[in-house]
Amino acid sequence: MNKTLLITGAAGFIGSSFLRQCLKKNYTCVVVDKLTYAGRIENIDGLIDNQKCFFEKVDICDFQSIQSLFEKHSPMGVVHLAAESHVDNSISGPKVFIETNIIGTFNLLESARSYFQKLSFEQQKLFRFLHVSTDEVFGELGPEGKFSESTPYHPHSPYSSSKAASDHLVRAWGRTYGLPVIVTNCSNNYGPRQFPEKLIPKTVLNALQLKSIPVYGKGENVRDWIHVDDHAAGVLLAYEKGYNGDTYCLGGNSERQNIQVVKSICQILDRKKPRQDGKSYQELITFVADRLGHDARYAIDDSHAVRTLGFERKFTAFESGLEATIDWYLENSQWIKSISK
Repeated sequence: MNKTLLITGAAGFIGSSFLRQCLKKNYTCVVVDKLTYAGRIENIDGLIDNQKCFFEKVDICDFQSIQSLFEKHSPMGVVHLAAESHVDNSISGPKVFIETNIIGTFNLLESARSYFQKLSFEQQKLFRFLHVSTDEVFGELGPEGKFSESTPYHPHSPYSSSKAASDHLVRAWGRTYGLPVIVTNCSNNYGPRQFPEKLIPKTVLNALQLKSIPVYGKGENVRDWIHVDDHAAGVLLAYEKGYNGDTYCLGGNSERQNIQVVKSICQILDRKKPRQDGKSYQELITFVADRLGHDARYAIDDSHAVRTLGFERKFTAFESGLEATIDWYLENSQWIKSISK
């Protein structure tokens, strides 16, 4: 049985975790990655063997190159993780988000559609296109309630708008052309190999370098945190067991204010790597002007994935997952040095 997966963005943070889980389950994986600043070859060191794991340095905005990958590798599925994902960057420079997240997804869908139509009936029954998205497409929540698969879309940033557009394209290609598609929407990820522009690694690395730790506004914005390995496991479950045309929300059931997360990191570092001057890392916290259009709260109801896929989290306690994440950063100084360049 052909178990070849085309995985876009597999050298990124979430993609590299997903790739590891696929290889453990004996998939043949084709890593498709442009290697931007956040997609790093360091994240997949030692995995590329040209037998079960291949690497293709390809930009998903390059339609001809994407088409050729289907012909070259004959995949039985696509898992699409490649995206520009940092909200701040989308505010200061939205163009690349439109190009990568919308045009890039269109290129993949069209290439997959052309390839799919040439498959035999039996092969078509096995083929899947899974698109990984975000809870930010739903907008923001008030103090109560959670996002679910039935929540209307209401994106607020250029990033979330570009992801919302790509979600709609994926579903349209499923409905119009019969391409077997699945969409997943996740809450905030944390864990190893996350590029230090995001809250948790930025806080850890700034603290270790005794730099100021910036926190937007008063730090009261709430996010639901899911460990990247739990998210990756949920995506693989959706690929293997999900229904074509369905959507699966994947959350961490770990809502925290941003300031709570930052203070927790500082407390863990105070214990694991105390400052030589005896002060707490919390003294480095600096409140800065709030992000434009900053959504107040996100939270995910993933009961549909739990019920239909058997999704469950290994990292059920956020603080223990956070401590394991900090341990990884403390133990991987070479990765930090390479990334920091």
